[in-house]
Amino acid sequence: MVEKIYTIISDSGIHARPATLLVNKVTPFSSKVSLEYKGKQVDLKSILGVMSLGIPQGETIKVIAQGDDAEQALANIDELMKTEALGV
Repeated sequence: MVEKIYTIISDSGIHARPATLLVNKVTPFSSKVSLEYKGKQVDLKSILGVMSLGIPQGETIKVIAQGDDAEQALANIDELMKTEALGV
């Protein structure tokens, strides 16, 4: 299991477009990837799950990956957070 904490820096938080980008980044992986916000954990491969959290700018989230390709899945999320200026 690997995990990483991010602070959301995007002005509009995690709305539809970044949520879609996040889901698309982890869908090809066999690992289970979850996103945790305020004690609630959702499947990061579920657009509805991610959108249901309503994550605004300035909040902290945790991404947790478990499985054979967990490290690569998390590396892809890390890259997306930086290139799209979503989180640090």
